[in-house]
Amino acid sequence: MQQQLINLSPDLKKLRDEGLSLAIYGGYVCIHHIPYVNEKKEVKIGTLISELTLSGGKTAKPSTHAIYFMGEKPCHKDGSEQIEIVNNSPHQALVGELIGDHFLSSKPSTGYYDNYYDKFSRYISLLSIPARSIVPDVTAYNFYPVIDSEEDTVFNYFDTSSSRANITKINEKFKGQKVGIIGLGGTGSYILDLVSKTPVTEIHLFDADDFSQHNAFRSPGAASIESLTGKQKKSEYFQRIYSNMHRGIVSHVTYVNEDNISLIKDLSFVFICVDKNSVRQEILKQLVKFEIPFIDVGLGVTLVDDQLIGIVRATTGTPQKNDHLEKRIAQEDTDQNEYVTNIQIADLNALNAVMAVIKWKKLTGFYQDLIHEHQSSYSINVGQLLNGDTTD
Repeated sequence: MQQQLINLSPDLKKLRDEGLSLAIYGGYVCIHHIPYVNEKKEVKIGTLISELTLSGGKTAKPSTHAIYFMGEKPCHKDGSEQIEIVNNSPHQALVGELIGDHFLSSKPSTGYYDNYYDKFSRYISLLSIPARSIVPDVTAYNFYPVIDSEEDTVFNYFDTSSSRANITKINEKFKGQKVGIIGLGGTGSYILDLVSKTPVTEIHLFDADDFSQHNAFRSPGAASIESLTGKQKKSEYFQRIYSNMHRGIVSHVTYVNEDNISLIKDLSFVFICVDKNSVRQEILKQLVKFEIPFIDVGLGVTLVDDQLIGIVRATTGTPQKNDHLEKRIAQEDTDQNEYVTNIQIADLNALNAVMAVIKWKKLTGFYQDLIHEHQSSYSINVGQLLNGDTTD
């Protein structure tokens, strides 16, 4: 993926062809072996790191004129700080072992750089000139052998959204997870939409139902009429769609039950999005036994005086906290139960998914969690979100 991007991007290709040690990591483009001077008037080697803006599989105009530098604080030949370009020194972890020790700013008269060749060339010159005044033959243009930094990535293209927000390092907390989504009829499909944008290793989809016309009205995206007439299974349909972005989507055309419960035994986390309480209870029991954390979702909507009312629920279970499950989740299949009225509305499915995924991200350490709630419910008619079963 990296080499293809460089070949398609004239600015990156020109930088590499001129002998610079260019590499791409997790939505950042960087150039190693940049000579500069430190405060002791020593010539050192550092790395320039820029955000990476892409369009159509190749570079676009950089989104900012500023750039990160990994190394000591850049100085003039006399050891005085290059205050004209050093904006601040955040020492920010970016991705992998890349750290933005210093944030440099040299804005051109136009206010922006047209391409990455111009941007990098400018900063290389500003850093290298003091170094060359001490060691005349030092240069960043060394034609060193380049080892492609092809990451073991789960995405088919670079996650430049995270790098633009400088949260790539936090995103790495999801790596290695194998997530299961049981049920894709409504809320489960929206959960998939959100989870597929994280670098989890695998996403396992469990559903044996057909993807029917009514499903299209409570799922993300816009299904074509052809996809509705082809008798596709939900798990296969969503695997095909989301494999455009994420390489780790695994389809299981089956319902999870006591006969095949071993399918979920090796998962890191499970989202339960099923209608039948008897099925839900069997899955919950086994997840508690396997010590696998999970979130069970449900929404109950009823028609009252020509308007809809209801509750959207997300219940979390972990090895450390599961004594609340019996009181929070219905035990039996019954038409009188609020959570099986089966009125499904896309916005409520989406809300239910967002509630569940935010809690999962809290458990992962992506979001801060101060109360450690294991039960959240949103009441539609009063617009109230209630949290309970905390462990703080």
